Amino acid sequence: MPLSLDKIPAPLVSLTKSAAVSLDKHGLTGQRAAVYLVLDRSRSMSRYYRDGSMQHLAEQTLALSVNLDDDGIVPVVFFDTEARPATELSLTDYEGRIGRLHASYGRMGTTNYADAMNEVIDHYLDTGTEVPALVIFQTDGGPDSRRAAEQTLCRAAKLPLFWQFIGFGPDRFDFLRKLDDLAVPRKRIVDNAGFFPAGADPRGMPDDALYGALLEEFPQWLASARQAGVLR
Repeated sequence: MPLSLDKIPAPLVSLTKSAAVSLDKHGLTGQRAAVYLVLDRSRSMSRYYRDGSMQHLAEQTLALSVNLDDDGIVPVVFFDTEARPATELSLTDYEGRIGRLHASYGRMGTTNYADAMNEVIDHYLDTGTEVPALVIFQTDGGPDSRRAAEQTLCRAAKLPLFWQFIGFGPDRFDFLRKLDDLAVPRKRIVDNAGFFPAGADPRGMPDDALYGALLEEFPQWLASARQAGVLR
């Protein structure tokens, strides 16, 4: 069961309600899912850590998670040239946490999608859970290796993981649009990814619009994954 509102910190109550409304609009009320957050810390991302965009996305993700899961915890994976081990964002430790973690990792690097995706896959499998996962994957540009990223996504299509990519900034995100449209079943058993751009000012995207975009393709994936035997 989702957490009751009286257990939600006051600053997150409005976000939690907004997420609940969007879940209802997409026919997802009562759906259980683990929610992951993957954050890009390549060198070009520094402005979004400074201006609070990354912390804001983390809080939006946490508020969505409490509607889908009952532990109030979001596993978070930071990545640049390599992925950092998954850490946690929780209702009892979320304020300013993204900035603190980012600072602790030191120098920013490049953009290794595949390593970040593999860290999520390993963490998910290690939990032994049977619920599906919604992976919110934020980036501001293309990966170091497009081949590795595409191959990893296609292999992961056999797992109950849906990858929702979000683009921050002015990039055209041609590669992410390609991932979104990879052929089924020639490339992957089900369509396991979505993409939307949040623009140059992600904090300016209204919460309801963000949740609507995050959940746009998730219901279709749930249905396809069940039909293909990926999800029970």
